[in-house]
Amino acid sequence: MKKPQGEVVSQPVQVQQPVQAPPKTEPKQEAVEQAPKQEAKEDTAEKEAPKAQGNADYDAEVKSPMVGTFYASPSPEEDVYVKVGDTVKEDSVVCIVEAMKLFNEIEAEVSGEIVEILVKDGELVEYGQPLFRVKSK
Repeated sequence: MKKPQGEVVSQPVQVQQPVQAPPKTEPKQEAVEQAPKQEAKEDTAEKEAPKAQGNADYDAEVKSPMVGTFYASPSPEEDVYVKVGDTVKEDSVVCIVEAMKLFNEIEAEVSGEIVEILVKDGELVEYGQPLFRVKSK
């Protein structure tokens, strides 16, 4: 007895291989490698700070309340808000910090004389970064 020979139809089989996550030790190594760089920057800033402190007699700092771009004047055509030697009051606007297209007027929050301007116009500033040094009256 002969068996009828039929046609065998098959489709290619796709084998899925499991996705492997990268080893968890690599991010830790990157973080460790980056940390000394940040510490080095902090050390440099600390070394530079005493030099700057020796240059100006001050007892207060106006700090940035947000991350953004520092502007010393309301527009490029206008004069700066304050210069070294200017007297400011607590509600005096000393600069603008732009964050996400919003221009935020920064007030001195201390009365006194501006003795040092620590940032340049158009410079990126961080939260809590000192912008001005003031000798209070």
